[in-house]
Amino acid sequence: MTTLESSDSGRSAAKLKHAEYARLEAPLALEHGDELTDLVVCYETYGTLNEKRDNTVLICHALSGDSHVARHDEADDPGWWDLVVGPGKPIDTDACFVICPNSLGSCRGTTGPNALNPSTGHAYGQDFPTITVGDIVETQRRLLEHLGIDKLLAVVGASMGGQQALQWGVKHPDMAMGTIAIATAPRITSQALAFDVVGRNAILHDPNFHDGQYYDQETGPKAGLAIARMIGHVTYLSGEAMQEKFEADRFQPREVATTFEKTFSVGSYLGHQGDKFVERFDANSYLCLTKAMDLFDLGHSPDALAQVFSASTCRWLLLSFSSDWLFPPAQSQDMTRALIAGNRPVTYCNVSSNCGHDAFLLPEDFAVYGELIRGFMRNLIEPCVCAPGSCGRLRDPDDPPGEASIFSPDRLDYEHIVRLIPKDASVLDLGCGKGELLCRLRQRGNRDIMGVERNENALLSCVWDGQNVIHADLNEQLSQFADGQFDYVVLSRTLQAVKDIDTVLSEMLRIGRKGIVSFPNFAYYKLRDMLAKEGRAPESTGVLRHKWYNTPNLRFFSIADFAELCQERGIVIHEMLAMETETRRDVVEDPNLNADLAILVLSRQ
Repeated sequence: MTTLESSDSGRSAAKLKHAEYARLEAPLALEHGDELTDLVVCYETYGTLNEKRDNTVLICHALSGDSHVARHDEADDPGWWDLVVGPGKPIDTDACFVICPNSLGSCRGTTGPNALNPSTGHAYGQDFPTITVGDIVETQRRLLEHLGIDKLLAVVGASMGGQQALQWGVKHPDMAMGTIAIATAPRITSQALAFDVVGRNAILHDPNFHDGQYYDQETGPKAGLAIARMIGHVTYLSGEAMQEKFEADRFQPREVATTFEKTFSVGSYLGHQGDKFVERFDANSYLCLTKAMDLFDLGHSPDALAQVFSASTCRWLLLSFSSDWLFPPAQSQDMTRALIAGNRPVTYCNVSSNCGHDAFLLPEDFAVYGELIRGFMRNLIEPCVCAPGSCGRLRDPDDPPGEASIFSPDRLDYEHIVRLIPKDASVLDLGCGKGELLCRLRQRGNRDIMGVERNENALLSCVWDGQNVIHADLNEQLSQFADGQFDYVVLSRTLQAVKDIDTVLSEMLRIGRKGIVSFPNFAYYKLRDMLAKEGRAPESTGVLRHKWYNTPNLRFFSIADFAELCQERGIVIHEMLAMETETRRDVVEDPNLNADLAILVLSRQ
């Protein structure tokens, strides 16, 4: 039988037990030309503000959220983000002072359409002016000013809250050390906009809407609001989530008290969600906030986004979810590209998920997105400063390699690669794994460094160590980097696992003024002997330790093969180092025979 549980299940219209209220008397000039006076902001706080007043985390809620982001104690009602916020959680209230204000225009305590209009003595209703995400952020800024807080550790938000986080990062770039923007976009897609238009029309054409002045009526636009929420709820799920949730019992709907169609299990589910939403939300607020979300526009073209994000000075963590079609990953990737273009510190991950847009509210993928937030926050609170000679967060050499690591954790080639790169050089590490090379470079003094990694677990390690790393496929997603953006691009012990070697080599030498490649040499004499004399698949105890059935290697080539490819492609080999990793020695004589690992410095002619 289909469950009625959703990301909305823990929310209600219950009184907010720990709500605080601030009255902001100075008029707020709105971006669309109107003005609001005598503003009231409802907010909740968690943790303790430190003596320096610099440990504040501002959390911006999504469309239907409110100030109650988490429980304050065991007796408190559930919050909408208890997974993430609390003692010892990714946003740790033992270390941070968390503020979550109810949004301007909402209906849970902050001035909105259901609030009293001082000029009429009645609720604003449809007289409440058009507001923008910028107006919401300005209200938050004034609240912080009212509380005597002029510096933020981080701004965090998802969905519409993510739009607010983006606005903070580009409008007030010096106020926050870090910005975490989750499942959001610089502007919504036309498809998402269409769903909002349909939802608003459902409310506006409800016969009980009464031109928005329904507060004194017996019945408000309950059906219209419920339908709008049902439409919206479909966009929060993914095709995979709906398949899993409704296919097996399609013709076995839950018996729920709803007037909406419930012939099918998905119908009873949506009817329940719509009816439940009406109990706690206001139709005018829904109109107001969806319009604000739809009006948000930081730019569509790469040039426009690059210009907007050029004002940023904070560190960024951008997260998307692979099955989110409301705020698709491509939009987060566009923002990542814009930040990279301006050499801004950014980490991005497209979290693999079947949960759709609601994934950030659900436990299914928390092990990834929660730990990414935890690692990023940890480095804002206590930055990993790799002083020359020591790095407290370098991985233990006995730590087994993650799924992305295709070789032994004993990376002898890193020692040579670090020596080949000048201390003041900028570096991009392709297939950076857990980020050990990046840590070594930062420990040595390099500062403008970044990694690219496809594996989520390895990327987590990088974030934990304070590295800037982009979640991307080397074969498909390197176009986000500009020509000559880095002094050196490194591809260490990954080339033999690459599908399209020509493209990856071409891209690395486009992005970097020089490239450094290391790879195993399959012409190593022990491998030759195994194949020629024993008739067995080649294997050694050094870098080529894999069995024929579990090797990650797609290509089996030699130093001589690679040198020939470089000659054919007009690639200059400036320097070559060869090693026998079994004996940990450098090889000078006939490396194509006697070395099992080669390191080469390359550039275009």
